[in-house]
Amino acid sequence: MLHKAYGSPPEARGSQALSDRAIENLQYIRETMELSGTFTAVSGWGGILMGIVALIAAALAGPQEGGARWLMVWLAAAAISAAAAGLAVVRKARRAGVPLLKGPGRKFALNFAPAILAGAVLTLALYEGGRADLLPGVWLLLYGTAVVAGGAFSVRIIPAMGLTFMILGAIALMLPALGGALLIAGFGGMHIVYGTIIARRYGG
Repeated sequence: MLHKAYGSPPEARGSQALSDRAIENLQYIRETMELSGTFTAVSGWGGILMGIVALIAAALAGPQEGGARWLMVWLAAAAISAAAAGLAVVRKARRAGVPLLKGPGRKFALNFAPAILAGAVLTLALYEGGRADLLPGVWLLLYGTAVVAGGAFSVRIIPAMGLTFMILGAIALMLPALGGALLIAGFGGMHIVYGTIIARRYGG
């Protein structure tokens, strides 16, 4: 009767408080690990699809860098590749139980986006300024920069891939005559090569 009148005894209340603190500590540890972990949902299959789309774009666009048709084909390929890669990432993240909008996934996206936005601005400026011959180098360089920046929160092969694109972009800017070939080698060949490695080593 006294227990009903005055609540649980001090020992029970102390035990419950200790249990609550333990649960809070476990939740804190889990959240901290999620925030400090690596983003493992980068999809190798998505990279392979991007490479295939780039090879198709190269065949459709032809060798004349800088023309309106060439630009439209490559911009359409970029949009299709982004959609395909995004869906592949979402699928892999759901399968692995990896959050996309917080922790490493959010950091990956926030670090990836600025270089891509800069590339969009430079694309318009260079095309309007009559220097579309520099676009392959700019695209490769800034895409590589985005991958390196985002890859700081992912597995090691991701920033390595980004560095490869940056090197190809630097060569293309110094030797614009090779820009078209390096564009195909990068967005076509390197995506397929690295995508295959990622798919085999990191679960898809």
